[in-house]
Amino acid sequence: MMNLVFKKLGAKTLKNAKADYAFFELKDYLDFEVKRMYYINNCQVNTGEHCHKIEKELFVMQIGSCVAIIDQGKGKEDILLAPGDAVYIGNYVWHGFKDFSADAILLALSSTNYSPDRSDYIEDYDEYQKIVQAG
Repeated sequence: MMNLVFKKLGAKTLKNAKADYAFFELKDYLDFEVKRMYYINNCQVNTGEHCHKIEKELFVMQIGSCVAIIDQGKGKEDILLAPGDAVYIGNYVWHGFKDFSADAILLALSSTNYSPDRSDYIEDYDEYQKIVQAG
């Protein structure tokens, strides 16, 4: 069977008289070199659900909240993300995001550069389920 990896993480925090600091030591969480960073904000609708054959990502909720839709081959589950929460999404983990608060900013760190041909994507949920079950 495929080794599907999903983890929910929380930022380490440091508070002092100057500010509150929230941080992730990437070496502790990522098994890839970050090649791309992007963020999602002003999201008016749900993102498209999909998985990647190769790409791995870390999504970090910066401000506001949203719900991650995750399937690790056992059915979809909703995971609430608040500031300081992060989700590591390995390849072949189905994912999408919904219910963004008006102020939400979701940061993404990716293992690959963007490919406009979308050859790394599986966007049909039935196809995804067949691949994972055959895994």
